[in-house]
Amino acid sequence: MSQFIVSARKYRPLKFDDVVGQEHVSKTLKNAIKQNTLAHAFLFCGPRGVGKTTCARILAKVLNCKNVTKDTEPCNHCDSCLSFDRNASLNIIELDAASNNSVEHIRSLNEQVRFQPQEGMYKVFIIDEVHMLSSAAFNAFLKTLEEPPSYAIFILATTEKHKIIPTILSRCQIFDFRRIRVDDIVGQLRYICESQEIEAEEEALHLIATKSDGALRDALSIFDKLASFGGKKITYKDVITNLNILDYDYFFKVVESMLMGDVAEVLRIFDEIQQKGFEADAFLNGLAEHFRNLLVCHHEAIHHLLELSDPVKITYQNQAKLTDEAFLLSALDIANDCDVNYRMAKNKRLHVEMALIKMNFINQARKQGAEQSIEKKNEIVTKGPATPVRVAPPSPPRPKEEELSPADAKYSGSDNKSDTASSGKNISTLNSTELAEARSDQEDPVVSQIGEGLPFNLKKKKGSGSPGLNSLSHYVKAVEKKFEETQKLESQVISVEQVQSLWDEYAENQNSQTVRTVLQKTKLKVSNNAIVASVGSMVSKSVILQEVPLIEDLRGKLGLPKLTIRIEIDERNIEASEKPKLLTTKEKYEHMCTQNPQLASFLSRFGLKPDNDV
Repeated sequence: MSQFIVSARKYRPLKFDDVVGQEHVSKTLKNAIKQNTLAHAFLFCGPRGVGKTTCARILAKVLNCKNVTKDTEPCNHCDSCLSFDRNASLNIIELDAASNNSVEHIRSLNEQVRFQPQEGMYKVFIIDEVHMLSSAAFNAFLKTLEEPPSYAIFILATTEKHKIIPTILSRCQIFDFRRIRVDDIVGQLRYICESQEIEAEEEALHLIATKSDGALRDALSIFDKLASFGGKKITYKDVITNLNILDYDYFFKVVESMLMGDVAEVLRIFDEIQQKGFEADAFLNGLAEHFRNLLVCHHEAIHHLLELSDPVKITYQNQAKLTDEAFLLSALDIANDCDVNYRMAKNKRLHVEMALIKMNFINQARKQGAEQSIEKKNEIVTKGPATPVRVAPPSPPRPKEEELSPADAKYSGSDNKSDTASSGKNISTLNSTELAEARSDQEDPVVSQIGEGLPFNLKKKKGSGSPGLNSLSHYVKAVEKKFEETQKLESQVISVEQVQSLWDEYAENQNSQTVRTVLQKTKLKVSNNAIVASVGSMVSKSVILQEVPLIEDLRGKLGLPKLTIRIEIDERNIEASEKPKLLTTKEKYEHMCTQNPQLASFLSRFGLKPDNDV
């Protein structure tokens, strides 16, 4: 039996042009070799199975190849290329950092760098999975990486760029490898099928490429497994059976049942899927992706985002014609909320079923909302617009009251009455009597605010448009009088004695001992009718600031509504408390006897005496 070689090794690219999906990297490296602008250190970053190590090996072969082609590719026939293919090259050294991650391994590598290449121009070091090196190994590698010999080239490869220390990153030329597109993977799989004379369905190859998640090596591994399962034929059913993937048909059936409003069928299909061993979250994610693909089908400009085979694309486009974007967006929102809360749900099956029921009633809910809005519009049209209110035309201007003679004033008063009556009559004919009365009863907020506390009433009388001239003259005099009284109060000078008396009175009425003590120890001054309170600490200041009734009490009793209190902190106000005197035993006894004279007779009766001091 001949030795089998897996497709990932058998069809490994030997030239830059054979690398799939990394044209930006291949072109940059080839131009750097042509222009002789090659860096001394490279860092290849990207997901697994996208060609990082392959490109590193091709670059190492080109650098030492004796017959480089015009396209800057290795000839694969010279001694250097053949020895590298046999893993016998002394100038190209590969190191697996996952198993050689200590300081000793890096020191050994540094020793090898000192020796010049025995054959060829460059000595190339390929370090795979470089992020596995320890911090000490990285630090030991820094000096060599920063100032290597002219013949040394370092090619580092990693899948986790963020784990590499910044000092290493700054010394390397970084290349980011992309995930390989589905179409590129399908093309490579189709090429292998033709080479091995394997018959494969187009949908099966697309499904393998989708399952590989952009990694060609994973796709080739899946391909080898399915080729072994089906012999020389790979079918779509074989793929979904071996890879445990949900068939597209399930999702098409679910959406079709939702559009028909058949809840029972939707739940039956979900039960069938679970009976086949699929997890509920896998079905939910597949359904969300199905809604996304249907949404993409609604916009022809982004049809290229559908990474599917042509027959499946046509099926999606046909179903997309039956759905609208509003339904798809609502369904996607429900699926997303269900997926976010799936892990926290205790009954996961019920959690997904509730989401499916909500999706099923999206169209019905939208129809009910549309019907309700139409009913509201019909009600508005039936009622019609409100009756417009016409206001009586303004009366012609009358002469001033001072210019009228008594006789004219008499007739003027009668004219006013007739005008009011006629205007009221017009308003009643327009069904606006209530509006006129409501307006006449309303009080002018400005007049009510200013006239508060005045000896007369500035409210409008019914039927009158504004206060009379006599009322206005009285109003002006009253305002002037009130202003003069306010000026007198503000010009009143207060004394410290007055303030101290009211301050002490307020302090005595306080229940809190702390507040009472702080207020009693506060020193007061008066400056420009403002009280300056001097306290000894920030704590005392905060206590006074919390006593809001204090300033109100002082303002009311002193008659100064604009009185303010300014609090200053003066540490000199802190009274130095005397240290307690330490008493001897005899002095304690004498003090106790003064407090209780019977203590001495008690001691003499029982023959006791105080202890001597120690």
